[in-house]
Amino acid sequence: MSDNDHRLSRFVHRRSDLRVSFEFFPPKTPQMEETLWTSIVRLAPLNPSFVSVTYGAGGSTRERTHATVKRILGETALTPAAHLTCVGADRDEVDGVVRAYREAGVRHIVALRGDPAAGIGTRYEPHPEGYAGSPDLVAGIKKQGDFEVSVATYPEAHPESGGIAEDIEMLKRKVDAGADRAITQFFFDNDVFERLLERVRAAGIGIPIVPGIAPVHNFRQVARFAERAGATMPRWLAERFDGLDDEPETRRLVAAAVVAEQVLDLVDRGISDFHFYTMNRADLVFAICHLLGLRPQRPSPTEAAA
Repeated sequence: MSDNDHRLSRFVHRRSDLRVSFEFFPPKTPQMEETLWTSIVRLAPLNPSFVSVTYGAGGSTRERTHATVKRILGETALTPAAHLTCVGADRDEVDGVVRAYREAGVRHIVALRGDPAAGIGTRYEPHPEGYAGSPDLVAGIKKQGDFEVSVATYPEAHPESGGIAEDIEMLKRKVDAGADRAITQFFFDNDVFERLLERVRAAGIGIPIVPGIAPVHNFRQVARFAERAGATMPRWLAERFDGLDDEPETRRLVAAAVVAEQVLDLVDRGISDFHFYTMNRADLVFAICHLLGLRPQRPSPTEAAA
């Protein structure tokens, strides 16, 4: 048996210790909605800890988030986590969104400051009557109910911060405000995540730090996301996809191999929680979960008959 076979066998035996969650974004068109729900139906039997739905500060995007979350609550057994930002809104408006989520049955919120109103790369200016940033937003959410609150952290430093030390101090403020979990921005170098985890623990922060995993469905698109988010795209990763612009089937195979290698290595390092940025597509994520030993949970004959 090869070393990889031994590793995979060990992971399958540990599958009861592994937890996954999935991120989706609200659809803009009927076709996108069909794609989203096809993905949700495919991934739901893997019994994720929760599924998060991203949030836009504008009225129409906010309404799509709320509608998607309500449909997940009404039509599935999944636990939704609704994203919420405080950019461009006063406290009453943000608090109203929190109340609406609570009334709908949502008990988990992903609290994020949000991108500057003028766009990424510009200076963030809090609303004069709003929450100053994510620590204040976390505290405001906690005041309104018994919510589980997840926050963000950055393995390679937030693009607007002065470095990792400043980011860790910000994370500590979020934890002091009541954050229950931190989900990282996506990354491709596992050493970067491990260094972040060591520094976070050295700072006395004990909440779960969940790696955010981005399957590379489209290399150029992910590269653009990475540039805006301050995430490094290693040369070896670009080389893996070099020359495959007109080879979609091969690209999918390479993408599966890349994310499998990353996730299995993280498991080997002792990581047991993973948050997948699905881009509303299920196939790669489903395949990686299968490699982790996670299998669809079918209802028992008694449950099916009921």
